[in-house]
Amino acid sequence: MSEAVEEPEEPLEYTLHIPNDLRAVTICRRTLRLILIAHGLPHFTEAAELLATELITNAVQHTKGPAAIRLRVSAGALRIGVWDSDPNPPRPAHGTTPDAEHGRGLALVHTCADTWGWTLQRDARSSGEPGKYVWCELTPAA
Repeated sequence: MSEAVEEPEEPLEYTLHIPNDLRAVTICRRTLRLILIAHGLPHFTEAAELLATELITNAVQHTKGPAAIRLRVSAGALRIGVWDSDPNPPRPAHGTTPDAEHGRGLALVHTCADTWGWTLQRDARSSGEPGKYVWCELTPAA
């Protein structure tokens, strides 16, 4: 008797291009929740919504151009990435308190994500506008 070998699933990936509008934050957060629930990944929802909200808010508040959020699930890990039109590196605020209303976004990402980072990246959708891609990952609890 042989055991069935599970084939690895193809990575799941969604990209949502958004305008520079604070209302896009809510739209992205709700879309993220729907995607995770539809794909049987509700265990990521709470942390993913927090992280996505912080990354998208930074992109919309600190740039003047369009942005995009990309969700990727591969090997059980969730990567949330946000592209924006500002090629300058993200700058974590210094001296903010946990209850501060502004300036704590990247500190939350650093604390809540398993890993995070950023890279220079051109916008593949348009004329190759320069920008950056800030990402974070959540992995399932062991």
